[in-house]
Amino acid sequence: MKLWLNGTIADAGDTRIDPADRGLLLGDGLFETMLVRKGRIAFFEEHLLRLTRGAETIGLMLPYSPDELLQACRTLLQDCGLLESERASLRLTLTRGPGPRGLALPPDPKPTVLISAAAGGQPPDHISLATVSPRRNPWSPSARLKALPYLDNVLAKEEARKKGADDALILDTNGLVACSSAANIFLWDGDLLLTPGDRSGILPGITRAVLLELTSSIGVEAREDDIKPQRLLCATGVFITNSLMGLVPVSRIDGQEIPAHPMTARLAAAYELLLDAAASGN
Repeated sequence: MKLWLNGTIADAGDTRIDPADRGLLLGDGLFETMLVRKGRIAFFEEHLLRLTRGAETIGLMLPYSPDELLQACRTLLQDCGLLESERASLRLTLTRGPGPRGLALPPDPKPTVLISAAAGGQPPDHISLATVSPRRNPWSPSARLKALPYLDNVLAKEEARKKGADDALILDTNGLVACSSAANIFLWDGDLLLTPGDRSGILPGITRAVLLELTSSIGVEAREDDIKPQRLLCATGVFITNSLMGLVPVSRIDGQEIPAHPMTARLAAAYELLLDAAASGN
């Protein structure tokens, strides 16, 4: 396995992260995970824009240009033998870099940029969800950032696993539907498509944003709404989305079967076409 770290590609075993790196010690950083199909990175510009805006929010500047990062991703994929792979993934991690002990921000940060690549399998045909105890906090400054601290999500997914489900259904602190451990949630109310809005403290996913733009082109009405958990159980279909999986139908929630809405498959097919077009641009 090879990694790209601050401009250099090396074997993972030979790569060194400074023990004083704030990303390691404090979770002080951001990341993006991107889908790669036959060497093409899907929605690279959108991912980089979200990373750049997140970095600005936490007072960081990316030390590399978009073109430099795109070339770094391509080179890493080639060195890892993944350029011809049907599906692969890239993770781009940005931290504030090494700093003195304590919480105070270093006056002259030297950010760490790490890129890793991995082969990817096909997404599941469907998943099951279980409601878990960790809550999404809409008041947290990091709630809408792709931030490094993911312990709540890790614990949520493990709790769901112990309940016999594939993933977690996470509510916000007001008891409304927020997300899964690493995906946004959509539900069908008849032929109306709904998804939780920013008020539930969700991460605004790249795939989520693409779908909300795509729906009007295929005659689907979609909108954000406050969603109570009981509404999911009465839905005519539920699915989750993220950059690596795309759209995955939800078959069960807390043991109750959820019907398969016929428009989910049509929407997934339209998204796949858009994905191919987006991937062909880099």
